[in-house]
Amino acid sequence: MAFSPQKRKGTISGIIFVALVSASATWIAGLTPIHNLGLSPLVVGIVIGIFYANTLHNHFPVAWESGILFSAKKILRVAIVFYGFRITFQQIAEVGLEGFLVSLTMLTTTFILGSWLGMKVFGLDRDTSMLTASGASVCGAAAVLATEPVLKSEEYKAAIAVSMVVLFGTISMFLYPLLYTTIFEHAKGLLHLNPAQYGIYVGGTIHEVAQVVAASGINGAGTQMANNAVIVKMTRVLLIAPMLILLGIYLSRRAKQIGGEGAVVKLVIPWFAVYFLGVAGFNSLHLIPTHFISWINSVDTFLLTMAMTALGMGTRFAKFKGLGMAPLYTALGMFIWLVIGGFIVVKVVTAIF
Repeated sequence: MAFSPQKRKGTISGIIFVALVSASATWIAGLTPIHNLGLSPLVVGIVIGIFYANTLHNHFPVAWESGILFSAKKILRVAIVFYGFRITFQQIAEVGLEGFLVSLTMLTTTFILGSWLGMKVFGLDRDTSMLTASGASVCGAAAVLATEPVLKSEEYKAAIAVSMVVLFGTISMFLYPLLYTTIFEHAKGLLHLNPAQYGIYVGGTIHEVAQVVAASGINGAGTQMANNAVIVKMTRVLLIAPMLILLGIYLSRRAKQIGGEGAVVKLVIPWFAVYFLGVAGFNSLHLIPTHFISWINSVDTFLLTMAMTALGMGTRFAKFKGLGMAPLYTALGMFIWLVIGGFIVVKVVTAIF
């Protein structure tokens, strides 16, 4: 137990250490050059954590490891639950059925495609494939963090998935505005996207929330583009809860199939995902003042940064051996689908509705 009399002091010291490093990551992410790149404190935190794991790790007390693990596992679940304060059901209703259908379609197809590419085409293990697919299909680093406890995977696999999110999410942040200003805005017919459609396209296909904001903030495009982008993105975030529940059911059934008819397999229900939905529902009632919600979200971002930093601290480069280019190829396949397939889905759905 992390807080047993023997481990309590080391656990607390480890948590404080993670918090201090996370505070540094938050400060660095606020610097203008880093902020302009769209890199969140979560990403900066995992980079610092990985640096620590592969350079300074042996110079710190082993007793702190229990606190680092506690941050990566327990604090993570709390942070995911409070992530629900970023969403209301009213926001989702604003973009209507078309925004919801784009979100649902892109999440489902991207997760299935990424899992299949990783496991069946490029020979990746199940956990790395699904974590990478989760990051691309839902909401980047936060989705990787939320999926990791359901899979019960090793920390370095989540770090690989996050690195793919950072790489292709950053490319998206610069590519999408370029595509819009050079093609979508001026094209006639099938290639044309109006600001509202482009907002849905960005929100339904780009990885991180911060990257969505950056890619939708095109000068002179008005607020509808940015609003649609953020709301559709938050719809994808909300869908992580049913996705994780279904994933837990799938993994339990799969384990029973492998173990045979007589095998007793416990159904894995990610309760933190259920609580996340409950918090989002409560937030939709607007019972808490806006300024207090803003404070909760700031604290939650810091808790997520702690979890990501701790995850990086458990990542050793030596564990990456043997993976080769498979994670990159898997993420690239999903990226191509998000850019091209997402465009097609948006055109079809908006044409129907």
